[in-house]
Amino acid sequence: MGEILLIRHGETEWSAAHRHTSYTDLELTTVGEQQARALPTYLTGRSFAAVLVSPRQRARRTAELAGLIPTAIDADLAEWNYGEYEGRTSADIRRDRPQWYLWTDGCPGGESPDQVGARLDRVLARAAEALARGDVALVAHGHSLRVAGARWIGLPASAGGRLRLDTASVSVLGHEHGRPVILRWNQPPPEAAPAPSPGSPGPS
Repeated sequence: MGEILLIRHGETEWSAAHRHTSYTDLELTTVGEQQARALPTYLTGRSFAAVLVSPRQRARRTAELAGLIPTAIDADLAEWNYGEYEGRTSADIRRDRPQWYLWTDGCPGGESPDQVGARLDRVLARAAEALARGDVALVAHGHSLRVAGARWIGLPASAGGRLRLDTASVSVLGHEHGRPVILRWNQPPPEAAPAPSPGSPGPS
């Protein structure tokens, strides 16, 4: 039985500033590209039966730099729709709504936790079907993958609020005695050498 790897995309300008980013289609920063190029350290020796990738370019670029070839671009892997809170930080939102908590309240004009959970349930069902043939990689976003982790072990989507996930991290879902478990969580991106600056010599 294979394992499911949850791969969060590399850093973007908004993720570095802790701004909620769902449908805004941002590129990776230079740091984010370096993080993604280092990810093969965690992928060596694995045989992927499926690679499902969010449609956002930050996820697709991360998969590309990590050497993963998508078998499907999966709209259900898109980040939580933040609606009216797109681009805002939690601190900014709480100036208007002091008790607001994404994981229980959702977002006006966006999605509720249960709506995001239903999407990720569909993704996990598709991934589970492929596990008999090898590992599965899900390349996506912080909050959507946190929901995936919670749902895999039978917890409500809101429990993803207890599962921190950093940029370019890798987490692994699998089984123990036939039951779904989290095998590893939030492994940081491996140390990556900076990309050569324009005009500088490449590696020898």
